Amino acid sequence: MNNDLKYWNALNQNLKIGARRFKKIYNYFSDMEQAWHADSLELSKAGLEDKVIDYILVKRPTISIDFEMERLEKENIQIITIKDKKYPKLLKEIYDPPALLYVRGELKEQDEFAISVVGTRKISQYGKQVVPDIVHELASNKITIISGLALGTDTFAHQAAIAAQGRTIAVLGSGLDRQHIYPYCNKSLSEIISQHGAIISEYPLGTLPLKQHFPARNRIVSGMSLGILIIEAPMDSGALITAKFGLEHNRDIFSIPGSIYSENSKGPNNLIKQGAKLITCAQDILDELNLSLATSYQQTKKIVPESKEEEILLNIITKEPLHIDKIVQQSKMPASQVSASLTIMEMKGKVRNLGAMNYVLAR
Repeated sequence: MNNDLKYWNALNQNLKIGARRFKKIYNYFSDMEQAWHADSLELSKAGLEDKVIDYILVKRPTISIDFEMERLEKENIQIITIKDKKYPKLLKEIYDPPALLYVRGELKEQDEFAISVVGTRKISQYGKQVVPDIVHELASNKITIISGLALGTDTFAHQAAIAAQGRTIAVLGSGLDRQHIYPYCNKSLSEIISQHGAIISEYPLGTLPLKQHFPARNRIVSGMSLGILIIEAPMDSGALITAKFGLEHNRDIFSIPGSIYSENSKGPNNLIKQGAKLITCAQDILDELNLSLATSYQQTKKIVPESKEEEILLNIITKEPLHIDKIVQQSKMPASQVSASLTIMEMKGKVRNLGAMNYVLAR
């Protein structure tokens, strides 16, 4: 771990510096060591409030920077900051991305092809049948499955991805230290997940799985995904909070329909009425997001990093939003080919979909 990481970690030690305040800090200071040693005047210039500054100045001397890093090393946890190339590209695009992620396991480039699978803890027999069927096919098509390690739907989703020899990521609402894994009965599953993907959190070691942490956790679940699949969720389910974040993040929302008499199906059925895409199999998701191409892309991207289609489209797309219909018209390529190519280019970080199929150059 480089020297500056220990100051990122130190500033994240419960100093009342959330994602938005952290953004002010890393945008103002040239490095985190400078931020760590800053006086009240400099912190104020960075945009922090007086009460927060007073708290930082009192709390800062009690934090052992090197000791906190040693704890991470003993737990085999790495830090990925928002300035790191390994930081998830899709997550960086949301309104309030976490300044840093704690990771046990490994995040890979292929995890940009990800679908979140969320739902009720009180999963029914119907859900127990649906989750493995759909997730297994998604994972077999090299789609990373993201969920929250909770009982019920989350657990079945992680297990199905692993059974398909695919990748899965669990986002926690606590620190990654093993005694705080929640629910604790999934501790063994978390270890397996870290070998088939990663468990991640924005919270430092020692953070308890408090109720208020989980809505914030859900924005990461949504932010890292191309789309969110809701499988069984009562109207008061936390899974619907993830769906709400998904709408804010311009993600596709997919719902599994269910019985009108089932409490577990009220959430998905209502989302469908509001415009979520009704799906009955994994192929519906693969087709909707053109993810059927993910497998071939991941297999060939190192051998053929560019294509004639990309060259044509990159000569058309600029920093000004351009609708896909105009891109098709100017490229003289079939609409299906343009759509598929744009999906792949978005995964490579070359273009961005601003919503309503309007594209701009990403860099």
